[in-house]
Amino acid sequence: ETNTTLRIRIRTTMSQPQPEEVMHQVQAELANAYAQEFFTTVREKCFKLCVSKPSSSLSSYERKCLEQCTERYVDATRMISQVVLKQYSNGGGSGGM
Repeated sequence: ETNTTLRIRIRTTMSQPQPEEVMHQVQAELANAYAQEFFTTVREKCFKLCVSKPSSSLSSYERKCLEQCTERYVDATRMISQVVLKQYSNGGGSGGM
């Protein structure tokens, strides 16, 4: 085997990611996109609900409202995630809910 053949073989192997690496990268990208979407949604909805007159600072009511609103979204998301994971682990991953 020549050095050229070996270099080509190494490059080919190294340039094609393993399926596990691709899956990990896709999962990381999806998690990042999900987190961005979640925070954008929470920020928009909670801000609209809690802040009637935007100013340079939040009132104590606005702070409390934003805190509670955010907690509700986090709790709801956690509960939905648990249901989806349970469905998926019970073999219902391909069907609807």
